[in-house]
Amino acid sequence: MIELNNISIDFPGVAALKDVDVTIDKGKAHALIGANGAGKSTLMKVLSGAYDHYRGEIFIEGAKVNIRSPKEAKQHGIQMVYQEVDAALIPYLTVAENIMQERIGQKLWINWKTIHKQAADILASLQVFIPTEKRIDQLTLAEKQMVLIAKAISDECRCLILDEPTAPLSHAETEELFQLIRLLKQQGVAIIFISHRLPELFEICEDITVMRNGSWVMTKRVEDTSANEVIEQMLGKKLAEQYPKSRAKIGEPILQVSGLSDGRVVKNLSIHVSKGEIVGISGLVGAGKTEICQALFGASPQTTGVIKLHGKKVNISSPTKAVRHGLVLVPEERRKEGIVTGESVATNLSVANVNRFSRLFGWMDRRAEKRAAEHMIEQLNIVTPSAEAKVEHLSGGNQQKVVIGKWLMGEAEVYMFDEPTKGVDVGAKREIFDLIARLANEDKGIIYASSELDDVLGMTDRVYVVYDGEVVKELDTAATNEAEILFYSTGGK
Repeated sequence: MIELNNISIDFPGVAALKDVDVTIDKGKAHALIGANGAGKSTLMKVLSGAYDHYRGEIFIEGAKVNIRSPKEAKQHGIQMVYQEVDAALIPYLTVAENIMQERIGQKLWINWKTIHKQAADILASLQVFIPTEKRIDQLTLAEKQMVLIAKAISDECRCLILDEPTAPLSHAETEELFQLIRLLKQQGVAIIFISHRLPELFEICEDITVMRNGSWVMTKRVEDTSANEVIEQMLGKKLAEQYPKSRAKIGEPILQVSGLSDGRVVKNLSIHVSKGEIVGISGLVGAGKTEICQALFGASPQTTGVIKLHGKKVNISSPTKAVRHGLVLVPEERRKEGIVTGESVATNLSVANVNRFSRLFGWMDRRAEKRAAEHMIEQLNIVTPSAEAKVEHLSGGNQQKVVIGKWLMGEAEVYMFDEPTKGVDVGAKREIFDLIARLANEDKGIIYASSELDDVLGMTDRVYVVYDGEVVKELDTAATNEAEILFYSTGGK
């Protein structure tokens, strides 16, 4: 259906794509994979019309086409669902208005009853039953993802590009998505699937293309390759052990929480974290992991409960107070809550430590800021043309390192990581794991919130299992397994 020939594109200081050739077949799912910064999302932005200054040729069913805008891509039946869902939806409009946005814009008179029925029918075809009158800003992350997919297929779709579509979804929601993909394939739709979750790619895709450093590396039938070969081609080297082997010596308690509630999701939370300890908070998507982190960080109202640091009761009623007490959060939605995308790497790294670079009358010492930023870039191996490059141009893994780096410039004692490897490739993943292990070795307390059970088992010392906003079980990681965590995550007792 689609041929991409010799696609190249440059950004200031970066050759993002170099003569890439990829062929996508009708009625099949094609996995596109590579380390963060490999160029896979950039290639798909070319195909979907988001970038118009590329070189090379695009053919659809043998005919050469000129795609230089999203409108032109959609005219050819190419729809893309981006990884960052909040940027692609209008929060103050309803579910129906977002799904049917294109059709509403083409009409002089709008039959709202028909619009809501059509939107409900599309959602029902996905086995998703979200009220169409609900506003987008009232939805969970998983619900927003499904609305985006519904929006993409509401028009005549010949090629659906999915960029990390399962990252915010539970196991059940992922299976529902896969059922839809199988149906679309039967209807002759070409699917391009970008993901770092290799088991999913091997389950749903027929072909797989690996990219590295902006170039094509390998295309194979899924049945003719293996996860190890794919990872080694992504990294350009042999696969190393994924999780750090060393464990920090666990010391005295740093953080003690008892009876914490936020009046909405978090209920009667009682946990503790010691020096050098990595404590997991695990549960299914929507179980309340993110809300627990936000409550501890002062980002949501605390109605009841006590928080103690080093045995002393503290008042954490805002993120500012949390940071002053040495408690910091690396949030799940990094582009929305962790970075300022339009600002430079240096500005993002220093934003939480302005006082360190502030001089007389509030003037910023930009040289000192730049030196500190360059040191952090080197320390964390952040891949960027310079400290002055805008964060929005960095890959997901490097954006995540910037989010972490801004807290490393300060003197935090408790680090909370909420889904820290979401949308991050295996190479960057290992670097983040090493960084977390290093912080533990420096006697920091770590809270690691994730629904990725392999990572929870590989990284933590203890794990609290969360169900419906409540801790239902505390487990010693060395003495548990994935099945037991899943049992309690689904409400087992």
